[in-house]
Amino acid sequence: MMEGLDDHPDLLADEKGDGRRSDTVDLSTDSSLVVDISDSLSEKDKVKFTVHTKTTLPEFRQSEFSVVRQHEEFIWLRESYIENDDYLGYIIPPPPPKPDFDASREKLQKLGEGESTMTKEEFNKMKAELEAEYLATFKKTVAMHETFLSRLASHPILRTDHNFRVFLEYYQDLSVRGKNKKEKLGGVFRALHKSVDEVLLSSQKDVDEFFEHEKNFLVEYHNRVKEATRASDRMTRTHKNCSEGYIKFSSGLNQLATLDAGSDYEKYLLQVSECIEKARKFETRVASDQDLKQSDLFRYYMRESEAAKNLLYRRTRTLANYEDANKNLEKARSKNKDVGLAENTQQQACDRFEKISDLSKQELNDFKLRRVQAFRKNLIELAELEVKHSKAQVTLLKSCIESLKTQ
Repeated sequence: MMEGLDDHPDLLADEKGDGRRSDTVDLSTDSSLVVDISDSLSEKDKVKFTVHTKTTLPEFRQSEFSVVRQHEEFIWLRESYIENDDYLGYIIPPPPPKPDFDASREKLQKLGEGESTMTKEEFNKMKAELEAEYLATFKKTVAMHETFLSRLASHPILRTDHNFRVFLEYYQDLSVRGKNKKEKLGGVFRALHKSVDEVLLSSQKDVDEFFEHEKNFLVEYHNRVKEATRASDRMTRTHKNCSEGYIKFSSGLNQLATLDAGSDYEKYLLQVSECIEKARKFETRVASDQDLKQSDLFRYYMRESEAAKNLLYRRTRTLANYEDANKNLEKARSKNKDVGLAENTQQQACDRFEKISDLSKQELNDFKLRRVQAFRKNLIELAELEVKHSKAQVTLLKSCIESLKTQ
């Protein structure tokens, strides 16, 4: 440490950042079923998650247990909810993103190829930066998988699903295979059919002002939070680029100092280089906090608002089916043919529509409450971190200036 440059106690606190998660969703205080990912292992082409469960619910055989799961099994679990008509009136949590570390690995490979063009110090700093980025990506992947499970575990209905209990309790591999070409093609056609159906239903007039308002709101909200996610990602990338620029700046000053070894100018350059290195660590921390507390928050609710829109689509579809059943009943009565069958179909469509409407209203109100709580929590925490970093940066700059004045 250069003389006169003392570390402020808050300057580089929590440098490792271990255990920091993007806890943006699960704000429930219910502890009867708590699911988390206690461990994870990254292999070349897959990630193994250790899913830990602690519960007091009687339907589980044990009160605490763990199983190992892979990403494909998370996707299978979500699709089992989507395909179950009992959950048509619920917001099914968005699936966790597939683990993808190719970008970080490619950067490390390029860095290795360009090692001969850098100084050893610059190479080591760049390598440490990329390794930290890889670790952050890995932690975010784990956090998103845990968030998915926490949302299911905190939901009073979704938590009771048989497949969810199998996912949590069955100790062996679930033998979930990836989709073959035929199944993937079928998925494409279903998505295309849904898109066309949404366009056809876009002119469907809703009999309930609440749902008409929610539909318009969610479309606008989804677009706004999508753009906010992009803007937040750009801001985070700017901080990361600034941090990488500090590395080159600091390395250049160190090289200049070697040209004036033993002189006062050398001490001056080394002190400035050390200041730049500390400033770099601040930029890295700021970028990490903004990514975890802001970008991930926007990204998650961009995806969950899409899930809420899908809920409204399913309700609108049942409304259209109900109106079609009413028309068919009128035709049957006018022709005095198959009236009983038409009445039975109309009654079933009515019951189905009323049920999904009641459930959807509660789900959308819960979504609003959960969303507001999550944004308030994360943005307050982010603001507190920003203030802390700003104060620490000011302290660092004052310390640097005072140490340079003594030269």
